[in-house]
Amino acid sequence: MKTIVLAEKPSVGRELSRVLNCDKKTKGFCEGKDYIVTWAMGHLVELADPGEYDEKFKKWDLQTLPLMPERVKHKVMRKTSSQFRTVQGILKRQDVNRLVIATDAGREGELVARWIMRLCGWKGTTERLWISSQTDKAIKDGFKNLKPGKDYINLFHSAEARAEADWLIGLNITRALSCRYDSRLSAGRVQTPTLAMIIKREEERDEFTPQNYWTIEANMGSFSALWRSDKGINRFSDYESALNISTKIESSDATIIDLQKKQKSEAPPKAYDLTELQRDGNRFLGFSAKKTLQVLQGLYERHKYVTYPRTDSRHITTDMVPTLKDRLKAVVETKYRDAVNELLAGDLKPGKNLVDNSRVSDHHAIIPTELKADIRNLDVEEQQLFDLIVRRFIVVLSAPHKYESISMTLSAGGEKLYAKGSRSFEKGWKKIDKQSGTYDKRESSDLPDQALSNFSKGDLLPIKSVNTKKGMTRAPARYNEATLLTAMENPSKFVEEKELKETIKQGGLGTPATRADIIEKLLSSYYIDRKGKELVPTAAGTELINIVPDLLKSPSLTARWEQRFTDIAEGREKTQTFIKEIKEKTKELVSSVKNSTLTFEPKNLSKKDCPMCGKKLMEIHDKKGNPKFVCQSLACGYEDEPEKAYDPYKRQGRKEKAMNSRLVRQFSDKSKETMTLGDMLKAQMEANKKK
Repeated sequence: MKTIVLAEKPSVGRELSRVLNCDKKTKGFCEGKDYIVTWAMGHLVELADPGEYDEKFKKWDLQTLPLMPERVKHKVMRKTSSQFRTVQGILKRQDVNRLVIATDAGREGELVARWIMRLCGWKGTTERLWISSQTDKAIKDGFKNLKPGKDYINLFHSAEARAEADWLIGLNITRALSCRYDSRLSAGRVQTPTLAMIIKREEERDEFTPQNYWTIEANMGSFSALWRSDKGINRFSDYESALNISTKIESSDATIIDLQKKQKSEAPPKAYDLTELQRDGNRFLGFSAKKTLQVLQGLYERHKYVTYPRTDSRHITTDMVPTLKDRLKAVVETKYRDAVNELLAGDLKPGKNLVDNSRVSDHHAIIPTELKADIRNLDVEEQQLFDLIVRRFIVVLSAPHKYESISMTLSAGGEKLYAKGSRSFEKGWKKIDKQSGTYDKRESSDLPDQALSNFSKGDLLPIKSVNTKKGMTRAPARYNEATLLTAMENPSKFVEEKELKETIKQGGLGTPATRADIIEKLLSSYYIDRKGKELVPTAAGTELINIVPDLLKSPSLTARWEQRFTDIAEGREKTQTFIKEIKEKTKELVSSVKNSTLTFEPKNLSKKDCPMCGKKLMEIHDKKGNPKFVCQSLACGYEDEPEKAYDPYKRQGRKEKAMNSRLVRQFSDKSKETMTLGDMLKAQMEANKKK
């Protein structure tokens, strides 16, 4: 009897089949003596369309909402139905008695496999391959330590609950809003509160009024000191007050009245999880969150140089510590050769900053694998991202940065001046690279860091000059992808309920694996635009948030639900209980939309009329920033892009084909377009008869 191995993607399936010696290769599977390896193509099964529950749901109609099926249905995806039939045929073979789930080791991977198994009617023995890298060694070790499939059934229930909840809310609210306001609108459990955060920041900027302020800085020759009041205030709202204090200080010498020196140690930053890597990919490389994930997936699947990407952990487990030197040897042929060799020469003693079993759930942090890396195999973007991962890995394993922190208080003219400085005596991880992949958060203040080690308490110092500096308060910065990812990861400041602030820290908005898609969804729906690195809400996005029910705008809802998903995964709650509540909330949301008296009137309507329905077109921008015009009507969907050079070889997209067909139907006459010779003869004979 043979064992079926179900992978998530063809590329992974073929790698597994190579390791498992499956030499017979076909389009949809590989077979060997003991194993048959087949694969999905991402998802092969999805939730059924509304029309499959009842014909009336095929039409978008406010009166038919909410759609609340007693039990959700599933269907085979049409575009991958051929591969589904291949998998189904293998699962029904008489010479198989065991299935190994080898889809991505996470919540979504579990969903991919279990839905396929359900529709194929699999009832046999099920085991789980759970690995965090795609190297041959990791695959072989994984097959030696397969887990019972039942151990992951709650993870599947959690994934299914998330999918059903998002389907129920997204479908019903999107249809309700679109029908109620006759516009193509979309809303969802995660995308809507994320959009609300972006718009709230824009409102804060619009309401912000810049204010002038003044600070006082004394030039002491070898260093500078800043004035500060006894209450810690260092700014003046009026120039005259600042000038008076400045004059008092300038007319006297300064005496050091306090000098504090402390030995401090700064631990290295933590290893990367997906969100932190996406942040740094945006900060240092200019990658979008989606781009970082795409490049990272290639480093994991194709090159096998890094561990599993879609992780929310920044730690590793104790059993991985013996592998650290092998992972360092694998990256020795990079520009960090000297740092790597220095680490290899000593004893690695990683602390809780890296090794903590309690902080690892499904997968550990993103680190290099034991496979020797050859940078020449990588393209430019892969090299850039791999460099970030390797550098952070070396930094994490390096010694702490040890330094002396110096703070000084001076008295001059009855006022107090402050200065701070530091002296490094063991660079540790900071000598790896100036761009360490993290920001130096130590003792953040307005005081510059200077050399102060040669001074003592009681010293009398002449003041060279005193400057009264004018500044202006700044509006809060717009979100870029890095800062938005941070806000999505921990949006607790947007939650008013105290008991929820801690809950939302556990999950935030979406998951590390889905946040990039949420941002792209907002961009593709034209609710936000990219302007340089900034994410700016469009008029349509702003107007949408004005009409969306308040319940859906707040991260509070997602905070509660994210915790419930975790509870289901850990066996503390039943899916049915959760879905029952989701249905009640959906009814409440749909009712709120139906009874709303608000209007949807985007401010970015152009002067151009839609050639198909006559409504004003909305002006938006495509991914490249080029202007385009779209009809806001739900029933229309016309899009007018700037004229481009005709390309006879360019394939038409589905949307373009549909639009062309509609235009042909609308503006062409209904007469026969062609007439054959036979048609002409027949017509002439009919005419002769009439004569």
